[in-house]
Amino acid sequence: MSIPNQTMLQNRLLARLPDEEFANIMPALEEVPLHQGYVIVKADRPIDYVYFLCSGIGSVITVSSGRQRAEAGMFGREGFSPTSAGVGGTISVHEVLMQVEGHGYRMPLDATLAAIKHNPTFANLLARFIQTFASQISYTALSNVNYQIDIRLARWLLMSHDRVDGDEIGLTHDFISLMLGVRRPSVTTALHILEGKRLVRSERGRITIRDRKGMEEFAGDSYGRPEEEYRRLIGSF
Repeated sequence: MSIPNQTMLQNRLLARLPDEEFANIMPALEEVPLHQGYVIVKADRPIDYVYFLCSGIGSVITVSSGRQRAEAGMFGREGFSPTSAGVGGTISVHEVLMQVEGHGYRMPLDATLAAIKHNPTFANLLARFIQTFASQISYTALSNVNYQIDIRLARWLLMSHDRVDGDEIGLTHDFISLMLGVRRPSVTTALHILEGKRLVRSERGRITIRDRKGMEEFAGDSYGRPEEEYRRLIGSF
């Protein structure tokens, strides 16, 4: 029987598989480095692989016909992408790329669909993650409509912090502006507000979380419900 190595177990879904099911899918998993900007799949294109991150952060981006772009959600070691593959989809509606570099494992789409068919725990875990990710997307929409950019940024940084080790997140203002769908000066202003409250420290290409509890209080209801849903359905990040 194949035994998962500790790197594979960094992905929270793979770590929850029973030994027999893990042995079934392990031969199809290929370890891959994932640099910042790595494109997992383009919008409206066939899905070649399903990715299970062990570190780093991926962004799921909605792209309009006019090529406007906005982040719909993010994922890391707690999940997989593209999520449409988890329900038999073969085309990705979204573009998926790495916002923070890391590494993980990928599985060819045909192998993933076969694994879903023959491994009930694997199929169930993917379905549960899809539900939690849908919850996250719904709260992104709510936040975009109801909250100022400084609160939206606090939520986004908390979500990023959930998916990295330590308190430093390697992100530029330009990348944050793309992910939040706002102009770069708006990001700079919002970061100054968070810095003024001593919640974060912003340096070139790097943001450090200084006061996690204070950030959560500042973000208020914009953050927390999807994370609770994940813990309820799957477990800890």
